[in-house]
Amino acid sequence: MSSLALTMVLVAALCHAVWNLAAKRVQADGYAFVWLYDLGSVVLWAPLAIITLVLSGVGLSPALLLATLVSGVLHIAYQLTLQTGYARADLGVVYPVARGVGPVLSMGVAILVLGERPGWIAAVGALVVVGGIVVVATGRSAAGRHGMRAGIVWGAATGLAISAYTLWDSYSVTTLGLPPVAYFVISCLWQVVLMTPQLLRRHRASVRPVLVRHWRDIVLVAVLSPLAYVLVLSAMQTAPVSLVAPARESSIVVGSLLAWWLFKEPDLLRRMLGAGIVLTGIVLIAV
Repeated sequence: MSSLALTMVLVAALCHAVWNLAAKRVQADGYAFVWLYDLGSVVLWAPLAIITLVLSGVGLSPALLLATLVSGVLHIAYQLTLQTGYARADLGVVYPVARGVGPVLSMGVAILVLGERPGWIAAVGALVVVGGIVVVATGRSAAGRHGMRAGIVWGAATGLAISAYTLWDSYSVTTLGLPPVAYFVISCLWQVVLMTPQLLRRHRASVRPVLVRHWRDIVLVAVLSPLAYVLVLSAMQTAPVSLVAPARESSIVVGSLLAWWLFKEPDLLRRMLGAGIVLTGIVLIAV
């Protein structure tokens, strides 16, 4: 991996950890919050997306529209699952579990569906990831034992969504050669469109209160979430996904530390140890 690609991935990891902290602060209507920051992402990033689309010469091709539609559906599942997890459990539990389960599931898909046969080091890495999750899961939670169980369940569900969108988006920007910025913004636009009917039926009354109370968090996620993912997609175009994926997961250590500092979540040493073990396992999977 080149130094430029590595820098992009590490900056993306920091941005990812920070925007997840902003999402954790929002305990109100998670659906309205997700819709608002998706809309904010479209508004803030649309000019750059248009420029990159024109320069790339791709245009609004059927491939781009279909690929971003699939990505939008997968990201809605990811965002709503993540937000539910943060409403019911500690960030220091949900985050490392989610980021650890994703690579393990991706390896499972590669074995069962694509017929790949990873080496014994990758298999050991998967076991190490599971061990790290166990370390995190056997600690204390600010929400009690029920909160710990909820964190594991919702974190695992989030990891499943992460695995799905990572595999699809990697295919879209590498095999299909779609421009990352335009790809992400159009995907966000699909998310807004697809979520709007449900928003109008059941969450309309929550939009204004969530916007007034959490506008700073909405702006933070709208800026940093696309930035983090566009950096990762760009790095995937110049470096193997097997190297990009584990490097970006360094965010789990940063996220665990910031969760203790900002939210006073308990068991710092155990969670940092567990996050470090999960990160080690992810690196082994990618070897």
